[in-house]
Amino acid sequence: MKYIRLGDLLVKSGAITQAQLEEALALQSGTGERLGAVLQKHGFITEKQLIDTLMSQLGVEFIDLNTFSIPPELAQVLPKNIAKKYMVVPVRVTRSDIHIAMADPLNFVAVEEVRAVTRRRVTPLIAASAAVERAVQNLYSNQGAMQAIEEMQRDLIGSPFSGAVSSGAQSVAVDEEESDAAPAIRLVNSIIDRACTEGASDIHMEPGEENMTIRMRIDGALRPIIPVPRELQSPVISRMKIMARLDIAQKNLPQDGRALVTVRQESLDLRISTLPTIHGEKVVVRLLRRSPQLSTLEGIGLEGENLKRFCHLVDTTREGMILMVGPTGSGKTSTLYAMIGRLQSDEVNLVSLEDPVEYHMDGVCQVQINEKTGLTFASVLRSVLRQDPDIIAVGEIRDGETAEIAMRAAMTGHTVLSTVHTNGAAASIDRLLDIGVEPYLIAGALKGIISQRLVRCVCPHCRRPYAPSGEEQAALGLPPGDYTFYRGEGCGECFGTGYRGRTGAFEILEVTPAVRRAIHARSAQALEQAMQDAAFQPLLACCRTLVLRGVTSADEVQRVVGGV
Repeated sequence: MKYIRLGDLLVKSGAITQAQLEEALALQSGTGERLGAVLQKHGFITEKQLIDTLMSQLGVEFIDLNTFSIPPELAQVLPKNIAKKYMVVPVRVTRSDIHIAMADPLNFVAVEEVRAVTRRRVTPLIAASAAVERAVQNLYSNQGAMQAIEEMQRDLIGSPFSGAVSSGAQSVAVDEEESDAAPAIRLVNSIIDRACTEGASDIHMEPGEENMTIRMRIDGALRPIIPVPRELQSPVISRMKIMARLDIAQKNLPQDGRALVTVRQESLDLRISTLPTIHGEKVVVRLLRRSPQLSTLEGIGLEGENLKRFCHLVDTTREGMILMVGPTGSGKTSTLYAMIGRLQSDEVNLVSLEDPVEYHMDGVCQVQINEKTGLTFASVLRSVLRQDPDIIAVGEIRDGETAEIAMRAAMTGHTVLSTVHTNGAAASIDRLLDIGVEPYLIAGALKGIISQRLVRCVCPHCRRPYAPSGEEQAALGLPPGDYTFYRGEGCGECFGTGYRGRTGAFEILEVTPAVRRAIHARSAQALEQAMQDAAFQPLLACCRTLVLRGVTSADEVQRVVGGV
């Protein structure tokens, strides 16, 4: 392939104009970015347009890495450092040729480097950049994991306790573990690195009869990643427990700990929990970014009327309680932190009580709850009230005592933010009544309730319209008619799922005098009428809007919201 400049090729094909090329070159100057990335970043061209142009103008073959299975042994042909440096991945190899997938087949420096290293004739193929990045990560992460597994298995052969791995390895002392330390560490590191690349929130290490399955929660759904042979289960779990400073000899009781790690210059706080099962200890690791860029309100999905209601509620509440409600994993913590970020200033004393402290925030006094030592939400809340607070964030209301103290604080001049695990705004009031809070306290303290869920977004790259069935329309509360819904077909950008990223769906109830009277009277009928009079928009209405706009799918709404 003779040398040709990408910009000239795109102008010649009519994909961009000369003026757009010159503007993109000016934007590229001094950044070190490749021209194709700059053109996409600033909206001059989409990746699909770029791929189509290169295919038609150069005759370069396209490869869908999402559906193509790369043999693991190809990781031995092209070194990992070259693959990651140039974002290229080998897909086919013969004695004299190598086919590599890359987002920019005009990157001749990368092609020459691959040719020099492999000593083979190079044929570049074009693929989506996200698919290439994922393929590189998967190929070489799996390579590292498989190499570590092979080394651990070799070490166990001939080991004096190789025939009793189940009992011996779990109680191995530090000096006895040295023969397994390096491969076990590499295997655990590769799993954590893979989780970071995938954007996973949790890692599950689940022991079974034949092997231990590693699964990761990505966009709210668990996905299997790699199996680990059963005989290697104990060294891996021991490594995780050592990282969290847990007792590796104690395997009959649950344990909890934490570890701080750095993955590619990013600090991570790992919350590690063990649970004894019939096949050994199960380990779940929650990954928390230590210094994240806290989401903006728009970034967590608040927009339109819900954004106005949210901002009005937060900005006008000088005393009283704002509750965020929803099931586990519905994004309440992110919304709570976004709210804290909005209220935080040099003029207020803001104290948060958390279990655990997930993100570290400057200017906020954050208290880690530890019920084992008596540092409960209720006991700390009493002490905080003597610390001259203006705003108190209570991570979760779990019992009547905490709820009552928080409500009384809200009625005596403090702004209180908290969360409750319930399905909706109205259900949260029933929950507070059920745990023993008096109706007059709830009515007097509550200023607003925000209920939310997280729904996956339809992938914009493979999104396709379709006419929904009558059942789908009815499930969303739509009258019969002609509507256009959207679903993802699965592509390299979304890794075949049809979804990419998540957004929030909300319902916001501002406590009006009528709502307050209904709570005080414990009248469900009066509460329902008062909510209607307050122009309350239920969660399903927000989801319906998201479906009609093509943000999410009807199937996803049914999966997450169900019959709410």
